[in-house]
Amino acid sequence: MQKFDHLTGVAAPLPILNVDTDMIIPKDYLKTIKRTGLGVGLFANLRYREDGSDNEAFVLNKPAYRQAEILVAGDNFGCGSSREHAPWALLDFGIRCVISTSFADIFYNNCFKNGILPIRVSQDQLDALMGDAGKGANARLTVDLAAQEIRRPDGEAIRFEIDPFRKHCLLNGLDDIGLTLEQEGGIAAFEDRLAAERPWA
Repeated sequence: MQKFDHLTGVAAPLPILNVDTDMIIPKDYLKTIKRTGLGVGLFANLRYREDGSDNEAFVLNKPAYRQAEILVAGDNFGCGSSREHAPWALLDFGIRCVISTSFADIFYNNCFKNGILPIRVSQDQLDALMGDAGKGANARLTVDLAAQEIRRPDGEAIRFEIDPFRKHCLLNGLDDIGLTLEQEGGIAAFEDRLAAERPWA
């Protein structure tokens, strides 16, 4: 998993409440278990017209946001069914951080397991960041995970809270497999001891 420590980038504003996982990645794109190639399906029902052409009115199709790495979204982001394809699609598009006032629990947990930082802020803070995001490439946000700060274009720093264990995993690029491999020496020692004690097993 790619490490997350410090990110400065364009933030796309998505002031929609209750964005569910079907909106993030429609069911038509769930036929694969690969984590790559899903970016094309991100918000497909909003990004594309019925004929498959781009809906230029949707934020991620606007020139200023086509390379967005941060999403500033409305309350209760990631609700609905528990599909891991949702964070996969965000990551494949290039979104490394989602900022909202609240997230659905399963989506929130899946983000950490896939290298995406979900940040909870207050409504007043979200309103300010949404305003920054509305300025496009002229107002980049900086997310500093080590310092647990979002730095606005005017220099103001917004502090955020994060579980220390999840912070450690993101900073070091550790998913569940990576965490297991950190214990590789202990696992090998256990296997050797078990083989000596129970050679018939």
